[in-house]
Amino acid sequence: MQEADAAKTVFYKATAADRGMELLSIGAWLGLSVSVCVRLVAFSDSGWWVIVLAAAAGMIASDFCSGLAHWAADTWGDADTPFLGHHFIQPFREHHVDQMAITRHDFVETNGNNCLVSLPVLLLALLIPIGVQDKLGLFAVSFTLFVALWIMATNQIHQWAHSETPPWFILLAQRLGVILRPEHHALHHSMPYAVNYCITTGWLNGLLTRTRFFPVLERIITRLTGALPRQDDLNLPPAPVVPESSISATASSILPLTEPLPE
Repeated sequence: MQEADAAKTVFYKATAADRGMELLSIGAWLGLSVSVCVRLVAFSDSGWWVIVLAAAAGMIASDFCSGLAHWAADTWGDADTPFLGHHFIQPFREHHVDQMAITRHDFVETNGNNCLVSLPVLLLALLIPIGVQDKLGLFAVSFTLFVALWIMATNQIHQWAHSETPPWFILLAQRLGVILRPEHHALHHSMPYAVNYCITTGWLNGLLTRTRFFPVLERIITRLTGALPRQDDLNLPPAPVVPESSISATASSILPLTEPLPE
């Protein structure tokens, strides 16, 4: 009952201004992405293998970025935090109350905010110097582009991880471990929502859990600022610190990427 009452205070309600910003962000993201792709094609004679390597590195970097952003939105601030509260923190808190809420968002609502945050990355890709036979420049521009591409796709991938009927090719990608797997992400959805933050591919969750990356980061921030992690989540008391034994058990329970989905 307490969570149901709390849900009323965290549910995200998009306004007309939000919709406009999301549409503009998607349009700007498409325009900048095409511009960077044209730039890459012009210098692709430096080696397509460089672009392939950058794409793989971009996936890993984006997975880490998704985990860092997800952790921050779950752990610090609340719905009243200026700008970030309404556009980023509130949707994540709503998601903990109603996991299926994300599946009711259309394409614009699902991806608009991620397009917005990836715009500076695309601008950087346009500014990085690159020349003929410049493999380092080609890698840097390609890497930055693929980081932006995967950041944009992250919330859509997250939505598919909760969908009961994802497209067949998405289901195949999930089975192969190319993108976030539903059963892998399900480990995140238990109080205090303190593991498996990475939601692009999920590849880094095991490593970050075993190394206690986020708990250590929380302790550092608490020591420096006095702020308590997850204090305002669902308007409930601060979540308890996760015991090290629980962290280790969760890490060991993460399924290998090659294991098939249960029927």
